Amino acid sequence: MGDPTPCGTIVDGEPRVGVWLWPDNGSCGEIEDFVAGMIPCTDPVWPRSKCYINSIPVEQRPFSEGKIARAQVYAWLAAREKPRRMGTAIRAGDLDISGELATRFARWLENLFRDQA
Repeated sequence: MGDPTPCGTIVDGEPRVGVWLWPDNGSCGEIEDFVAGMIPCTDPVWPRSKCYINSIPVEQRPFSEGKIARAQVYAWLAAREKPRRMGTAIRAGDLDISGELATRFARWLENLFRDQA
């Protein structure tokens, strides 16, 4: 199969298999890194959420260094008018799904499941 491609990997066969490595098939991270890219760049709370999490002294953080993006995203979600989980925030329009990465992911999903009905 080789290295993942930026557009996701689809292996045709029986069964058809799709592979998407979070956040973007090239960077180390998690789904929260992907979601952080969907937070509108004009949102005034996002920089404050990052600042809040970053201001917690390392020795007092109940999360590891690799989970900073997760903590930042959840701090932002908690500060919404109606705090929601990530998936619900997408459906509610709190997150911008029109960006390049979200569009690429949606295109990969469409390609993976096309003609699968």
